[in-house]
Amino acid sequence: MSIHRSTPRLTRRRFIQAGGALAAGAILPSALFARTGGRERLVVVILRGALDGLAAVPPHGDPDYAPLHRELAIDPPGSTGGALALDATFGLHPELQFLHERYAAGELIVFHAAASPYRDRSHFDGQNVLESGLMQPLGGADGWLNRAIAARSVPRTSASLAAQAERAVAIAQNVPLILRGDARVLSKSTTVAPDVDEELLARLQDLYSKDDWLSARLSEAVQSEHLGDASSEVQSASAMMSPANPVERITASARMAAAIMRSEGGPEVAVLEATGWDTHANQGGAKGVLAQRLRGLDAALGALGNDLGPLWGETAVLVITEFGRTAAMNGTRGTDHGTGGCAFLVGGAVRGGRVIADWPGLGAASLLDDRDLRPTLDLRSVFKAVLGEHLRIDAQTLAARVFPDSTQARALHGLIRA
Repeated sequence: MSIHRSTPRLTRRRFIQAGGALAAGAILPSALFARTGGRERLVVVILRGALDGLAAVPPHGDPDYAPLHRELAIDPPGSTGGALALDATFGLHPELQFLHERYAAGELIVFHAAASPYRDRSHFDGQNVLESGLMQPLGGADGWLNRAIAARSVPRTSASLAAQAERAVAIAQNVPLILRGDARVLSKSTTVAPDVDEELLARLQDLYSKDDWLSARLSEAVQSEHLGDASSEVQSASAMMSPANPVERITASARMAAAIMRSEGGPEVAVLEATGWDTHANQGGAKGVLAQRLRGLDAALGALGNDLGPLWGETAVLVITEFGRTAAMNGTRGTDHGTGGCAFLVGGAVRGGRVIADWPGLGAASLLDDRDLRPTLDLRSVFKAVLGEHLRIDAQTLAARVFPDSTQARALHGLIRA
């Protein structure tokens, strides 16, 4: 094992029930924003469902990669549809063009063989550990980013209550765990119901067929794009959050984030989340479902950078997921829940152009539980570095308040430009 630190070189329809929304699961990113006291901008992007880090950042220099990932493996740089070169060991998925440009510009750090302390494979528990910053999935009601915001907040006095109320705002139906806690978060829902596929609609129609009123309401909603009881402000936000193509939705969310962050007195911390990364079947390699998701993510990050304009120079964007996926392709041409994966830190404030990986290898003896990339980097080490160097939260506060029981996760150094 050796430390590796490289240097540069349905049909689309929405439906609502009269008097309330009828929601169904689909890929719908949400944007949540928190205001802090400094000038630095921090954006956290949570990819829910577990991104395949071996596809997003293929270790083409590892001889065991292609035999394990098989048809899902990304070919080496220089091949048609091959990886975008980072160094002799790692590349980027060919759809991550913007990230590759930022790497060449010295604004991207890629972390590999990384994971939270969680070692089982439940999405919900994994996301809880990722967002709480704690060792266990249960027992924490607040998130590490909220605790970090609270650590920078003004004292809790009656005179400061109004300021506290404005410190965080969420544009989402629910505030995610990472932003829950003492620092108050104002939640504003766009009331957009996600796109629904034909199979789900058929099931709903069958379920409601015995109730004439419900059946009629569903039929009306399916045929209508009008959110009757929504204010004009919410309708405008809804239009931004629900473009026709699911791949474009995270871009719309990122552009909304940039617009709010650029507004006068706007927030300085944003959290974006998008589902759809659980690729158990027909994942694809350079092309396919995962490639489409990565293209959408890359476009969203590019739009965020473009729309932030001059603020990009003081921005760091952290892209994380709850865990990685199996090293070997499964029987349905996908990958199953794994452990070690990748993360990204990109932005004008980032001292990038590097891959940081204590690469364990993908040989049979190196795999965790004979199936997963073995994690060698605790993501909390990255979080601590970003919060310490970028948001200037002192090490004692990080260790005692933001990430308790994290002495084994030492903060990395030199991730943010001085």
